[in-house]
Amino acid sequence: MTRATPIPEVVTLHVPFRIVKRGGRKEMQMPNDTRAHRHPDDALIKALARAFRWKRLLESGESATITELAEREGIAPSYMTRVLRLTLLAPDIVEAIMDGKQEPEVTLARVLEPFAACFEEQRNSLATR
Repeated sequence: MTRATPIPEVVTLHVPFRIVKRGGRKEMQMPNDTRAHRHPDDALIKALARAFRWKRLLESGESATITELAEREGIAPSYMTRVLRLTLLAPDIVEAIMDGKQEPEVTLARVLEPFAACFEEQRNSLATR
């Protein structure tokens, strides 16, 4: 058997992507028209878990104030208040984060910034798939 065309020794493949930081890690971001399988962002999930745990501790009365709870956890009260705000995210945004389906721009740093209380405004500013 002979081949009509020789197989080249070097094959060049061009894949359009860019590198973005997500949760302290670098990740490949594919063009908008492609859907890459993404894993949930561990940093975001950990922050959500902490936020809901701290909220439960405050509501149950185990800790009387944010300052007291922050001291017990060994973190700054200002950081705790920023993380506690995550409990005010729209349920579908929280679900998207847990499933790893949030937009690449939705990072821990971004959700710790002030956001609207209205769920619809949150959806517009933190678009989810």
